[in-house]
Amino acid sequence: MGADGHFFYCFLQEFHLLLLLLFNSSEKVAIEYLNLCDWDVEASIDYFYDTPVLVDDALLEELYNRYKDPDIDMILVDGITLLCNDLEVDPQDIIMLVISWHINASTMCEYSKMEFLRGLQELSVDTVEKFRDKISYIRSELNDERPKIYGIGYCNWYVAFVNC
Repeated sequence: MGADGHFFYCFLQEFHLLLLLLFNSSEKVAIEYLNLCDWDVEASIDYFYDTPVLVDDALLEELYNRYKDPDIDMILVDGITLLCNDLEVDPQDIIMLVISWHINASTMCEYSKMEFLRGLQELSVDTVEKFRDKISYIRSELNDERPKIYGIGYCNWYVAFVNC
């Protein structure tokens, strides 16, 4: 990588960190707000902070505690199964992949506390009912012309295959 390439890479890293700090959220949310405001950073940040958050942190915490593993501070298989039952979704439904993508899970269907809380906050979900209502929106993302979610699924499959 030449000097220009290295400079650009460092710039992107700094820009990425700046977005996360200013928006106090994920890259997806930051880019969404930037798109809404024609990439005007100041207007995007104003819009982000002027838009009320429609989730209750105490309710999010209750949801997390309902699904978390009793021994490890994570949501694992039993918690995912309970979540699927509550959402009235089959655990093998592709929607679980999309939910994991929204939650930014580092491992498919295993959610750390931070991943789960931040993911649901970004979805504006703090109750099972709101989550259930959001499923149709999440499912509609599979109908996008070039859904980003398929790339995530392929990458996870490739990594699993290479590490066999």
